[in-house]
Amino acid sequence: MKLEIITPEQIYFSGEVTSVTLPGTSGLFTVWENHAPLISSLKEGKISYTADKNETELMVDGGFAEISNNVVTVCLELVKN
Repeated sequence: MKLEIITPEQIYFSGEVTSVTLPGTSGLFTVWENHAPLISSLKEGKISYTADKNETELMVDGGFAEISNNVVTVCLELVKN
């Protein structure tokens, strides 16, 4: 599936991943291929994703995520790394 992490200033990441874990306002959740469509607000916390068997983590202040047709789009105000 494709993951896009964007901020107002840049595309932080765009590429194929096997999973992504997001800090939803109702709790952490993990997205896998063929996940049901979803829109969720995000709280301050850690986003982690696996691409090419490498896991990447980044701290965020919050934002929104949309999951649709094997594309995960994460809109953030700021990446804290």
